[in-house]
Amino acid sequence: MTRFDFTPYRRSTVGFDRLFDVLENAARANASDNYPPFNIERRGDDAYRITLAVAGFKASDIDITAQQNLLVVQGRKPDDTAQPGSEFLHVGIAQRGFERRFELADFVRVENASLEDGLLLIDLLREVPDAMKPRKVAIGAPATLSVVDADASSKAA
Repeated sequence: MTRFDFTPYRRSTVGFDRLFDVLENAARANASDNYPPFNIERRGDDAYRITLAVAGFKASDIDITAQQNLLVVQGRKPDDTAQPGSEFLHVGIAQRGFERRFELADFVRVENASLEDGLLLIDLLREVPDAMKPRKVAIGAPATLSVVDADASSKAA
């Protein structure tokens, strides 16, 4: 495992502590457990999807908690999965519980979650408030500002 030392960057930057903490925690968490496997995909400029392979779990076995900048997905399996009188000769399907944590950027919220064919699909959407969007300032004009349209500005360039 490669460990990055962010100490030189921490000394020369201000306000990036959270970013360095997220990177260090992600490296630590990824080294320990790879269950359940997952994909993260970008579905547009502000839309994302996390797909977790949760075969054998029902919707009632899975708990999704969205907090500020953190998404926690937990799976709990009931202990009584075997049929009475049966005996497993080989167990290749994971029956253990799990907890997966995803750090979310500011203004990212969970839009939808569904369970289809053993895959847990979590759709995320980034909604930047109008107050945080770039604004065009006209020189010599009154103090009214207008929100910059990203599509219009890229077409003009």
